[in-house]
Amino acid sequence: MGEVDVQALRGVDLDLYAGEFTVMLGPSGSGKSTLLNILGGLDVPTTGKVIYRGMELTTASQLQLTYFRRECVGFVFQFYNLIPSLTALENVSLVTDVAKDPMSALEALELVNLQDRKDHFPSQLSGGQQQRVAIARAIAKRPDVLLCDEPTGALDASTGITVLEAITRINRELGTTTAVITHNATIGQIADRVVTMRDGRIAEDIRNADRADLQELRW
Repeated sequence: MGEVDVQALRGVDLDLYAGEFTVMLGPSGSGKSTLLNILGGLDVPTTGKVIYRGMELTTASQLQLTYFRRECVGFVFQFYNLIPSLTALENVSLVTDVAKDPMSALEALELVNLQDRKDHFPSQLSGGQQQRVAIARAIAKRPDVLLCDEPTGALDASTGITVLEAITRINRELGTTTAVITHNATIGQIADRVVTMRDGRIAEDIRNADRADLQELRW
């Protein structure tokens, strides 16, 4: 910012483990989204290293980063980023057409219980349904890692739980390593692990003895 340096992250040291469901908590400005973008190869840190299964992303070429984002990582954001002129099935097919070993677009929609809405356009879907289409699109390429930035932030509590059900089902059934950013501390109860961030640092890293059932959550 001109002559002002803003340190979004400071000395973060974090491992994500295969098949794990991690929730990252923290207030706005704590560095959560920056960390998620770095983990997903969208941003490159000014110092430090990011290593994915032996590949150092911080020194990777643009071609290698493109391959990593396309084949290894699925992204879900707060706003759905669906193409309005395409149906739910066609939105998901955008990914299956370019991935190396995708599931079918219909199979991905079935995983989020939206197969009956496959021919609907985004304007014909509720916010929660649009988010589930976005999740189907993210996991259709069978990524090793699913990164979700405030996936329930624009939704009410009951709709948010439906979206979280889709994410937890994918984590359990496909074994997809999952990291979810949220302001909502309650969501941490359904995770294997809760990482709390403050001022660009990891303040706490706690493993849950037992994951709570979604229906038990009180928002």
